Amino acid sequence: MVEFLEAIRDFAETGGQVLLVIGFLIFVMWLLILERVLYILIWHKEIKNDVLSQWQERQDKTSWNAEQIRQAAISRMVMALNGSIPIIQALVALCPLLGLMGTVTGMIEVFDVMAISGSGNARSMASGVSKATIPTMAGMVGALSGVFASTWLTRKVKTERAHLEDQIQLVRHI
Repeated sequence: MVEFLEAIRDFAETGGQVLLVIGFLIFVMWLLILERVLYILIWHKEIKNDVLSQWQERQDKTSWNAEQIRQAAISRMVMALNGSIPIIQALVALCPLLGLMGTVTGMIEVFDVMAISGSGNARSMASGVSKATIPTMAGMVGALSGVFASTWLTRKVKTERAHLEDQIQLVRHI
């Protein structure tokens, strides 16, 4: 366990300060993703059943007022389903940008080493190059994992909306 923590510490030192920010950002993004998945898979069903039972108890299901109540219930459910998905999508977009910032800071370090020791010292430039590439890689990995999760969540919200609209049918007399 100690070796594992030392390896993580060495990796964070190699990537620089930007890597710590990217790691924190990815951690927060995955906490939000986990919260949304739990909401959709567990808590949403209870709220959905409450809305459906309230609709079934209504006497009037054909008037304009009933249609507005139906649309409001569906909209409230979709808003609750969406929850933190826009924040997750913003964090996904922020990951590669922070990775690019890590690239810039690492390249600045390379240029500083070149200015001090000359361009022939490859060993001293290597740490700056690693500080330039590791945050970029971490930002891209975080963004890719978040893209897959946010796409799944968005698709799940759309299907839940369609199911809810089908279940709360407006009774029309023809």
